[in-house]
Amino acid sequence: MIISIIISIILVAMALVVLRVFYGPTTYDRILAANTFGTKVVVLIALLGYLAEDTMFLDIALIYVLINFITTIGFLKYFKHHSLGKE
Repeated sequence: MIISIIISIILVAMALVVLRVFYGPTTYDRILAANTFGTKVVVLIALLGYLAEDTMFLDIALIYVLINFITTIGFLKYFKHHSLGKE
């Protein structure tokens, strides 16, 4: 019962973050909103793992966290320097 309430609150928060992704005032706001969305997806994956009583979901969540973090850093670097490496 309490898990379903938590999941619904997270889904509402994800919907609000999607609005920030589309209507954010700056590019940085949009990128950070996408990062926040990814973080909320990780929390949902962890909750699904808890409900399924399977630890494999935590491994998937950790991989998704790393991909989300590296992608966010890459986008921020690209928009700041207009390049990802040396030219």
